[in-house]
Amino acid sequence: MKAIIIFNAVISILFTLCYAYQFFYLFVGLLKGEQKFKAVREHKFAAVISARNERDVIGQLISSIKSQNYPKDKLDVFVIADNCTDDTAQVAREAGAIVYERFNKVQVGKGYALDWLFKIIDRDHKDAGYEGYMIFDADNILDVNYVSEMNKVFDNGYDILTSYRNSKNFDSNWISAAYSLWFLREARYLNNSRMQLGTSCAISGTGFLVGANVIEGNGGWIHHLLTEDIEFTCDSVSKGMKIGYASKAVLYDEQPTKFSQSYTQRLRWAKGFYQVFANYGGKLLKGVLKGSFSCLDMFMTVMPAMLLTLLSVLINVVAIPVAIATDAPETAILVQALIQTLVNFYGLFFILGLLTAITEWDQIHCVWYKKVLYLFTFPVFMLSYVPIAIIALFKKVEWKPIKHSVVRTLDEVRSNEAA
Repeated sequence: MKAIIIFNAVISILFTLCYAYQFFYLFVGLLKGEQKFKAVREHKFAAVISARNERDVIGQLISSIKSQNYPKDKLDVFVIADNCTDDTAQVAREAGAIVYERFNKVQVGKGYALDWLFKIIDRDHKDAGYEGYMIFDADNILDVNYVSEMNKVFDNGYDILTSYRNSKNFDSNWISAAYSLWFLREARYLNNSRMQLGTSCAISGTGFLVGANVIEGNGGWIHHLLTEDIEFTCDSVSKGMKIGYASKAVLYDEQPTKFSQSYTQRLRWAKGFYQVFANYGGKLLKGVLKGSFSCLDMFMTVMPAMLLTLLSVLINVVAIPVAIATDAPETAILVQALIQTLVNFYGLFFILGLLTAITEWDQIHCVWYKKVLYLFTFPVFMLSYVPIAIIALFKKVEWKPIKHSVVRTLDEVRSNEAA
C-alpha cells in the first residue's frame, strides 16, 4: 500500500512539472492587456464554409460575412455543400455565396471537403488573387469587424491565425455553458498569453485564417484525422511555423445542449487527440529537443493527460477495497488521497471557470445568475471527460455531423443578459 501512496505523489509531481507553465499563462492573461495591430493594406480573402445539412443556420453566417466592415471586392464566400440531403446549397446561393456541391461517401469529413474545395478554387478562381482563407463552420456568426481585425494581424506577418471564440447559446443549459467557458478560457488564458509571450497559438475548431502560401506549400488541405484542427496546429508548429491570435476578431459558435451530442463530439475529440499524439508526438518531441517552446506547449496539449488522472483514480479505487480487506493501516490515507484527487480536480476547474467568468464577464451573454450557477457545473462537465477519454481508447470512432439549430442574430445574442 505504500507503493500506492508513492505513486500518488509521483503523479502529482508529474502534473506539476508538465503543466506549471500554463499557470504562468494565467498570470499573463490576467496582467497583460491585448496586443494592438495596424494594417498597412487590406488583403484579399475568401471565406470557406464546409456545410452538411445546415440550411437552418448557414444563411445567417453568410449574412454576417457580407455585412463586414471590409471592402466587398476583397472578400468572397465559398460554401461546400458536403453530402447534403437538404437545400443547404440553395439557401447558401440565395444568400450570395459561391457554392459547390460534393458527394463522397468514402472520404467523409471536413478535412476532405476543404481539400476538395481548395483544388477547385485553384482551378476555377486562380486569377482571383486570394491571399488567405478564413475557415468557418456553418453555425458561426461574426462580429462586423471580424475580418478587418484578422487582416490587421495577418498584415503583420502571421500566415496562420486564430480568433476569439465566443458562443451563441451560453445560456441554453449547463452543457452549452461548459463548452463556452472552455473556449473563452482558451482564448484569454491560452492563445492570448501565447501571443503575448511570442510563442505559437493553437487552432481550435473554427474561425481561423490560413495564408494561401501555406495551402500551396502543403499541396492543399492534407489533414484528415478526426481532429483536423489540432492536427494542422501540430503539423505547422513542428515545421517551425508560428500561429497568431487576433483577440479582437470575435466569432460566435453554437454549442451542443444534449449530453448525447456532447458525448459523440468529445469522443471524436478524444480519439482525435490520440491520433494526433501518435502521428505528431515524435515530431514535436524533436522540436522540443531543438529548443522549441512552441513544440513543448503543443506536446503537452495533445499528451493524453486525462489518462494519468484516470489511472490515478482507478488505482486508488482498486487499492481501497484491498486495503480494507487486509486491514492495512494505510486505508485512511488511500481514501483521503482519492477524495483529495477529486476535490483537486473540481477545485482546479472551478478556479479556471471563475477566472474566465470574471475577466470575460461582458462577453458572456446571458443573465448574471446563470453565469454564476454554471461555474459550479463546469467542473462536473470536465470530469465527465475522463470516462469518455477511456472509451475512446478502445472504441472505433468516425466523424459524425452535429445538428445545429440555434438561429440568433448578433443583436439577439447580445441582448440575452437583459432577459
